[in-house]
Amino acid sequence: MAVLTSEMSGKVQEINVKVGQMITEDDELFVIEAMKMENVVYGDPGVVKEIFVKVGDKVEEDDPLAVIE
Repeated sequence: MAVLTSEMSGKVQEINVKVGQMITEDDELFVIEAMKMENVVYGDPGVVKEIFVKVGDKVEEDDPLAVIE
């Protein structure tokens, strides 16, 4: 089990996965915007077990976004 964290502070713009979804290393899971720059968050292959944020949430660097198993 791995906890996926935010690499930067910003606002969650997109969530492109759902709980129970199988992902690959190339899947764009989240988009976080900071100062008009978008940061795409990728994860390791696995299954999304839990999502901790919703669109519009503000996150800080290292805040948990999701659990991938």
